[in-house]
Amino acid sequence: MLLTLRVHGSRLRLSLSRQQQLRLASSVAESKKVTTAGVGQLEINGGTYATDSWTNVTPKILSYLGLNKHLQRDHPLSIIRQRIVNYFYGAYRNQRGNPLFSVYEQLNPVVTVQQNFDNLLIPPDHVSRQKSDCYYINQQHLLRAHTTAHQVELISGGLDNFLVVGEVYRRDEIDSTHFPVFHQADAVRLLTKDKLFERNPGLELFEETWSGAIADPKLILPSSKCMDQTKQPCHTLEAVKLMEHEMKHVLVGLTKELFGPRIKYRWVDTYFPFTQPSWELEIYFKDNWLEVLGCGIMRHEILQKAGVHQSIGYAFGVGLERLAMILFDIPDIRLFWSNDSGFLAQFSEQDLQNLPKFKPISHYPQCTNDLSFWLPPDVEVDAGFSPNDFYDLVRSVAGDVVEQISLVDKFKHPKTGKSSVCFRIVYRHMERTLTQAEVNEMHKQIGDASVESFNVQIR
Repeated sequence: MLLTLRVHGSRLRLSLSRQQQLRLASSVAESKKVTTAGVGQLEINGGTYATDSWTNVTPKILSYLGLNKHLQRDHPLSIIRQRIVNYFYGAYRNQRGNPLFSVYEQLNPVVTVQQNFDNLLIPPDHVSRQKSDCYYINQQHLLRAHTTAHQVELISGGLDNFLVVGEVYRRDEIDSTHFPVFHQADAVRLLTKDKLFERNPGLELFEETWSGAIADPKLILPSSKCMDQTKQPCHTLEAVKLMEHEMKHVLVGLTKELFGPRIKYRWVDTYFPFTQPSWELEIYFKDNWLEVLGCGIMRHEILQKAGVHQSIGYAFGVGLERLAMILFDIPDIRLFWSNDSGFLAQFSEQDLQNLPKFKPISHYPQCTNDLSFWLPPDVEVDAGFSPNDFYDLVRSVAGDVVEQISLVDKFKHPKTGKSSVCFRIVYRHMERTLTQAEVNEMHKQIGDASVESFNVQIR
């Protein structure tokens, strides 16, 4: 997919070529104006969006839209996706033998703030809403931070068993396990009283003392008040325990399908804004406990928002990259975006049960450079300057050549009061050896762009 970014009447066409990434480096100052301008428009997936003070999505991030790595034939993410879908097709069938779960794999990643946060009862002051954590198109639209954002719209459409698979976008640190774009599978299953208590028709979904009234948004408890691992006030204990049993049975079955019947696992109590009670499933792998998915009983207020009042549901979400890195022994998350035939040729969908271990193409050397600069007066880290803003700038300049960035030093001058930071940037190309000259040029461009974008002074 080719995206068009129109700003102030001009056009910048985005693609994935290395040449254009380098051209973008020389004009990164202009790209920062694009993402922070109060006037302008973005055209994304056929929609036109006015930019404002919340706009922080970059051309580099927009270039990932439409790549659909989870649908690319013989790609490890596609293989994991198919394994999950096939498991649910087999686990849930109707009386005619057809799969109960419908699957949605190409939903538009541009969502509203209401879809991404409000519909899921995420409090207005929750940290996940901050500009430093999300890619905002404008104050009312963003690139989805999770596939859970589609729950209410799908349930409102009459669906009660479905899977959503797609890419999600989050501003995060840069290392071998974090990338601003990754993939999730999210599932919902709803049951009415008749279906849940088919063998015990005398039992009820809801407590007799519960009025059944639609929840007043002003009175909905924030997630911090939903730590009770027993149940929600509206549900009966019998309904919650039966749903919990089914959910855990199915998800343990999925885990054994992926990791083998002898995998050691455990359930850990947790909480999410949109489920109560909530759990994480961990597996014991290479002498460590690793989280593989999160799940829980859906908060009834979410179902009410979708117009469903007489059902109870469970939901779960899982990261495809996390599973694939474990199952294929892939050491660096950037590899999932590689088009190198030496990487892609190692995987095949002909036998979904045969998951080969990744064999490194080559160990290209790292190049490490430090970048230190003084912040403007009265500006400090997380108080006027966000490291995530710097990480995005670096990605815009150097692309996926940057393997890792770490904030290695912070210093406040005792006399001037000015703050200084030092970032260590590790460069390594996934497909060839970088020359020091290439790295030095990129590093200089990052420094120049930092001065232009953040008004800093290079040390």
